Amino acid sequence: MAIRLRRVPSWLGLVLIASAQLAPAAPDAAAEQLAKLPPLIDREVFFGNPEISGAAISPDGQWISFRRPHREVMNIWVKAIDAPFEAARPVTADTERPVGGHFWTEDSRYLLYVQDKGGDEDFHIYAVDPAADADPATGVPTARDLTPLDGIRAFIYAVPEATPAHIIVGINDRDPALHDVYRLDIATGDRQLVIRNDSNVASWTTDLAGDVRLAVRQRADGGNEILVVDEGKLGRVLIECSFEETCEPLRFHKDGKRVYVESNVGVDLTRLTLVTVANGRTKVVEADPDGEVDFGSAWFSDVTEELVATVYVGDRERIYPRTRALRRELRRLRRDLPDGEIRYRSASEDESKVLISVASDVNPGSVYLYDRATRKLEKLYDSRPELPSEHLAPMQAIRYKAHDGREIPAYLVTPKNVEARRLPTVVVPHGGPWARDVWGYDPLAQFLANRGYAVLLPNFRGSTGYGKEFLNAGNGEWGTGFMQHDITDGVIHLLEIGVADASRLAIMGGSYGGYATLAGLAFTDDFYAAGVSIVGPSNIITLLNSIPPYWGPIKQMFMLRVGDPEADRERLIAQSPFFHAENIEAPLLVIQGANDPRVKQAESDQIVAVLRDLGQQVDYLVAPDEGHGFAGQVNRLAMYAAIERFLARHLGGREQSDMAPAVAERLQALTVDVADVRIPKEALESARPRLDGSELTEATYAYDLKLDMPDRLIEVASTVAWAKATRNDQEVWRVTTTNESELGTSVDTLYLGAADLRPLYRTIEEGPLRLALDYAIDVIKGTVTMPEDEQVPIDVPLNRPVVGHLETALSVMPIEPGFDVRLRNFDPMLNKLRHWAVTVVDAETVTTPTGSIDAYRVELRDAEDSAGEPGIYWLSQTAPHRIVKSESTLPTAVGGGSMSLILTSKSGADEP
Repeated sequence: MAIRLRRVPSWLGLVLIASAQLAPAAPDAAAEQLAKLPPLIDREVFFGNPEISGAAISPDGQWISFRRPHREVMNIWVKAIDAPFEAARPVTADTERPVGGHFWTEDSRYLLYVQDKGGDEDFHIYAVDPAADADPATGVPTARDLTPLDGIRAFIYAVPEATPAHIIVGINDRDPALHDVYRLDIATGDRQLVIRNDSNVASWTTDLAGDVRLAVRQRADGGNEILVVDEGKLGRVLIECSFEETCEPLRFHKDGKRVYVESNVGVDLTRLTLVTVANGRTKVVEADPDGEVDFGSAWFSDVTEELVATVYVGDRERIYPRTRALRRELRRLRRDLPDGEIRYRSASEDESKVLISVASDVNPGSVYLYDRATRKLEKLYDSRPELPSEHLAPMQAIRYKAHDGREIPAYLVTPKNVEARRLPTVVVPHGGPWARDVWGYDPLAQFLANRGYAVLLPNFRGSTGYGKEFLNAGNGEWGTGFMQHDITDGVIHLLEIGVADASRLAIMGGSYGGYATLAGLAFTDDFYAAGVSIVGPSNIITLLNSIPPYWGPIKQMFMLRVGDPEADRERLIAQSPFFHAENIEAPLLVIQGANDPRVKQAESDQIVAVLRDLGQQVDYLVAPDEGHGFAGQVNRLAMYAAIERFLARHLGGREQSDMAPAVAERLQALTVDVADVRIPKEALESARPRLDGSELTEATYAYDLKLDMPDRLIEVASTVAWAKATRNDQEVWRVTTTNESELGTSVDTLYLGAADLRPLYRTIEEGPLRLALDYAIDVIKGTVTMPEDEQVPIDVPLNRPVVGHLETALSVMPIEPGFDVRLRNFDPMLNKLRHWAVTVVDAETVTTPTGSIDAYRVELRDAEDSAGEPGIYWLSQTAPHRIVKSESTLPTAVGGGSMSLILTSKSGADEP
């Protein structure tokens, strides 16, 4: 059952009233804003392939590898450390999908990387020898698939220095949900089983020698336990924590006896600890010196294996060196490098040569080669040299108060050269949702700012990095709770300080951010003028039921942080935009990768199809060769061209008019005709009301029914009988409604599933007319047999499940004053689907010919006719809740008038 919600929270309603009193930016003022913006920057500068990225230095210090386009697809290239980039040569030649991150083996012989197909996340491990001869067909050395198994997802657990010819990997070929541990020979691809995973282990940790020493397993209550592994067998629990806490092994100490663990057991902020494996003794190494955020990361020396620095991410990144030499070095680097976040990207094994990057909010990154012996810095490349940083907009950290007083951290980017006043605004909730936004270069934020939009990046409750209390405040709070309220409150803050224009607000995001987009449109009515959902779930129930198999060992965490599709079904329905699509009135652009294993295409299909059926404006892009996000350059450029056009149309920002022919052609290919989209059966099944047929009882109720029509009064003797029966060898409930009047007799017989009361088959006989209907989850089919045996077919596709008999459905629901539900049924008299809003108003005592009955007063309103008068029904307070009286109006399609009904007798199990 779909619970009706208040579409506008009360505090938001007040803000909307206040903001409505502020006139939106006048057209001439908006035009003046656009005229003052910096030059329009080409989309490809933001979202095309970078010129160079991801450089890594080989352990022997002789080579530099990096990613660069090869035949317009990002591949791995290699050059000698002292050679110019023009002398580099490609060593991979993937033409279908960009090669992502890569790294050198410890002996500098091979480059390793992982790759999937079309975004399906079934990653395989590949090795390529840069010194090998090129294959004449590709012009590059052959990349070998070290895990050539169908339908697997391989993990790399360790690349031990002591055994450079072997790596420790996890492969789930035996059980899709569990990864067994193997020692993999890089040269031959041979693998040796180290540990068979029969214990629901989610991850494994090796020591520095490559021996598996720890296992992380999720308990049935959602908590985690770190187990000691001894000679390939799981042993005692070393550390454990609840699902609301963190205890994560990071790396073994060089002594092999202790392990670094990030933990917040007993405290709010995670901290770095050292745990002795033999006895569990724990020593705190460090917590945030400023006491603001969780532990971030640690740097270790390849030479000494010692901890040399810790990192924390507050409004900006903070590095805390633990050696005098590194402290002095960082001071020199900050003096000699541009302002920004400094990161040590890669180093030779002896650490004499280091690759260092510096990036900022207006610089996506520059990479330098640092020679520690000479202290010489040599700039190697800018990742996007064509990007005009002088025209980009600074990112500022802000704080705002949520409506309950909680302080929410966020980042704000406003267009350069214009006053931050009454701007069209896009709020971009991050994905995850257990992640966070950070200060730095954000291509989407800069792209939007260049087009004239203010951009808000809120770290709402449920975001990571701000302590476990802040993280756990998001548990169960999707959509209608604090996670969404915090996003809304951020936009309200921008309205209150005058940055945002109330008439030009949009919400846009990917993954969870896509869900938040749909929720923002569904649950904050008339707040946003448009929304863009990128691989966003629309139905939390179908999302949770389609969790990938390899997430099986941590599935309980989702059940606890988000909800259980069975135990929490009513809340998840209330929080799922799919069930409240009728509230979505703003234009929506939906973008999906067909191969996405996390948020399957069904999530986007169902919201698109239901909005189309409701007559709402929805545009849809689907990439057949993408997964959870668009990795391919042309796909990516087509997507952002569509987003740019969509936002310009609905918010009035700038738009780049030209488009490369290949991008235009691809955008046309990705654009889906929404008329062809079908709601998946699993979505319809999730929307089916959960009714318990065992709560129904056999009974017969008789009523006096009066139809007061404009030209006459018709009195009807009506009976409704509920009886157990069998149909097609299936146990059913048979509900028979018989009406006798001066017009004749009609018999309506409906067969419902015995357990769940789902409609199966229905017949209506009235004189020479006979109607027969077969109900399926996605369609109702049947025929009407007219006089002289003429047959008229009925074929009604369903975008939501229907109940067969409204009274029977309500009879087993937990109704009481305040209960609110929406139900759909098929009305054969009108030959249409009806959408009913049912509200239990009060408890009353009703007098009938059978005596006084304690009843609930229920309003039944046509949800598609907000101006229409509701029907009033009185249902017995005792279950099953039978109708004892009703008053309603007749549809104008049958001439109008009123209808009244009152109980005259009852028999069967309901009789005392």
